[in-house]
Amino acid sequence: MIQTIDGIQFKQMVLHGAAAITLHKQQINNLNVFPVPDGDTGTNMSLTIGAAADELRKGAPESVAQAASITAGALLRGARGNSGVILSLLFRGISKCLKGHAAADGPLFARAMQEGVAAAYGAVMKPAEGTVLTVSRLASKRAVEAAEENGDFDYILSEAIRVGHEVLAQTTDMNPVLKKAGVVDAGGQGYLVILEGMLSELRGEPMPELEEEGRQKQAKADFNAFSVEEITFAFDTVFIVRKDDPEVNLTPLRKYLNSIGDSLVIGEDDEAFKVHVHTNIPGAALTEAQKYGTLELAKIENMRTQAEDVAAGRKAQSVDDLEQVEEELESGEPQPEEPAIAPPEKKYGFLSVCAGDGLAAVFRDLGADGIISGGQTMNPSTESILQEVNKVPAEVVFVLPNNKNIIMAAQQCQGLTPKQVVVVPTTTIPQGVTAMMNVDTELGPDELLSAMSQAVTGVSTAQITYAARNSDFDGFTINEGDYLALLDGKLFATDRDIGVLLEKLAAAAAERGAEFVTLFYGEDVSEEQADAAEAVFNRKCPEAELSMLPGGQPVYYYIISIE
Repeated sequence: MIQTIDGIQFKQMVLHGAAAITLHKQQINNLNVFPVPDGDTGTNMSLTIGAAADELRKGAPESVAQAASITAGALLRGARGNSGVILSLLFRGISKCLKGHAAADGPLFARAMQEGVAAAYGAVMKPAEGTVLTVSRLASKRAVEAAEENGDFDYILSEAIRVGHEVLAQTTDMNPVLKKAGVVDAGGQGYLVILEGMLSELRGEPMPELEEEGRQKQAKADFNAFSVEEITFAFDTVFIVRKDDPEVNLTPLRKYLNSIGDSLVIGEDDEAFKVHVHTNIPGAALTEAQKYGTLELAKIENMRTQAEDVAAGRKAQSVDDLEQVEEELESGEPQPEEPAIAPPEKKYGFLSVCAGDGLAAVFRDLGADGIISGGQTMNPSTESILQEVNKVPAEVVFVLPNNKNIIMAAQQCQGLTPKQVVVVPTTTIPQGVTAMMNVDTELGPDELLSAMSQAVTGVSTAQITYAARNSDFDGFTINEGDYLALLDGKLFATDRDIGVLLEKLAAAAAERGAEFVTLFYGEDVSEEQADAAEAVFNRKCPEAELSMLPGGQPVYYYIISIE
């Protein structure tokens, strides 16, 4: 029987939970009732806890408090989609409860689970039953009850999981959409898969072996994904400092490192702290850190030369190769770079989430300072949104998520930066465009948010995409590969002929008395096809002012704004 766990055991439990959900993420994705290509729940939860696994692999936390803190911090920044954000909140509450503890017994961990549920419920504006919130709440409630019966970790977690599955089965009846589709809640399923992985680790069961493409990537740059010119801060710098004072405040160090680099992560316990930062002046980072203690270990790698090696088909050199390669001195002074947190040059700045060069150009033309790449199929993480927020040279940064599954991740940036972050709750690209068209910089932040939010209520959004899976949904029998028409987030029609859907959407726009119609056509639509679609709307909506623009977006053949 296991009565207590320490930091290393907690780390291994999280790693096992991450591996478990990575293994089963597609099964969880398949529970998503809406058959459109999406940033699905299994993928988002897997990527989110994968961020924590990456961070935990970098060290050996000596206390359960430190392990929980590292986990919570990485989850927060790596959170993707609503399910990922809620998962990060569940672990944030656990970390809060375990703070100051070298080890945790079963009853303490049960209370920590309950604290996590409180954190999740507290952050969700309108908690809905029949979701991961319900499953986690009743599972943790049973964990606390079980802890009073038996302090063994195995018993407590297994009882929580047992009740969790009972509740999960009931989510089908709690949620009308789930009931119609005959499935359980995907987020609840993902949460239980992670708990089962954590329990398996305690029982000594082997961690799932994942195919290489299924593994979570280590916290290392994917050099095939970008060019050398896109690497702003060249040196991947990691070091450990032994503290002079266990109570030392590292906030000034954090601010300094943020000013000379990005991708900053600092993990600490009472004796030491570990820093990971990308910077062009690693020596300055090390010198500053030594004001807080004694430097014990450092690793510095040049990501630009590594990227050049990969691009040329060579093996990227790292510090692991020091015995095999000859050291080369670089000549010239490093070019000055923009600080990680841009100083304010104006009061307001604007960021928009979208995918597609055409859509990005539209938002820039409307005054957006930056574009966060992402959208329906790949929800950006809180960390990626935060990095773009910090680049905007403004005091107040308005973020337009343009997707309901990105709003919560954007909101998590609030408090992580000295800039004031205001999230405009736009759920579609047309809403985002309309919001930007109604910016009045003479207004105060709250007034401007209200004006932008009010403006989007007058726009309807139509989209044409394809079915990612077979489904019986809302009276439609859908086969994988069918074309789907959505109107204001609801399934409007399905057909094997995209032209039929355009005719139906154009007729719906006419019935609504559309005055302005804008069609953004995607990367898989030719100009000839776009011209044909435009002709359909011209014929059906002769009184409307019609615009056709190349959006370049993936997955969605057409995104249509109707006002």
